[in-house]
Amino acid sequence: GLRRQAAVAISQELSRLASHSPGPSTWIHQVRRRSSLLSSRLEEKPFSEMQMSYIKQGEEALQKSLRILEDQDDWKTETVAGNGDKVLSKVLPDVGKVFRLEVVVDQPLDTVYGELVDNMEQMGDWNPNVKEVRILEKIGKDTVITHEKAAATPGNIVGPRDFVSVRCSRRRGSTCVLAGMSTTYGAMPEQEGFIRAENGPTCMVLRPLPGSPSRTRLTWLLSIDLKGWLPKTIINQVLSQTQVDFAKHLRQRLARPVPV
Repeated sequence: GLRRQAAVAISQELSRLASHSPGPSTWIHQVRRRSSLLSSRLEEKPFSEMQMSYIKQGEEALQKSLRILEDQDDWKTETVAGNGDKVLSKVLPDVGKVFRLEVVVDQPLDTVYGELVDNMEQMGDWNPNVKEVRILEKIGKDTVITHEKAAATPGNIVGPRDFVSVRCSRRRGSTCVLAGMSTTYGAMPEQEGFIRAENGPTCMVLRPLPGSPSRTRLTWLLSIDLKGWLPKTIINQVLSQTQVDFAKHLRQRLARPVPV
């Protein structure tokens, strides 16, 4: 709105200058033309209807995830590691079983955020549970469509899975939320040799540790339907272990020497 007002004000001022001079100079014509183009672009819709639907899906995933995390009742402990990392779970009527990882990482929030968001496509380099993450489309600065391939599990118990997801990121003060859920994307149909699994709502919440701003508290809500015929006991074991492994490999990644 401010940009539109500024464009109109510039145009009016240029008209006034032109009326007080023998003839409008070349630069007035050029700036007026650019001002007119700016005004017309501001009136255009910045995103297509399809892109807007993806943005809304990302926002929906974020809101649903936060509502799940805000409800502190009925969480049961799945795993507690020796370093304090903890995996909890609960069953929701409309979602199924969800898992929540609670860890503290000895790195500042911006470093963790940069690795998980800015370097998203490099996750397969350091997380053995991920074969590949590829960004299919960026929508604005906060929303992306991704294709993820999960690495084969030991003994190939689960089998190759892949996901197409819409992800959004939000920063509010000292808190960062990275949310996502499965979506459909015409340019990425189901792949031969992979079972198209579904995730979401899911999110990661990053916050500085109170009293220790150089450390980050990470909460990861995980909700996945792996599809196929798999016993629930195996699924639960795989998912909870996946979260514990993620924390371990993330620490190793962040502890590596920074390239000069």
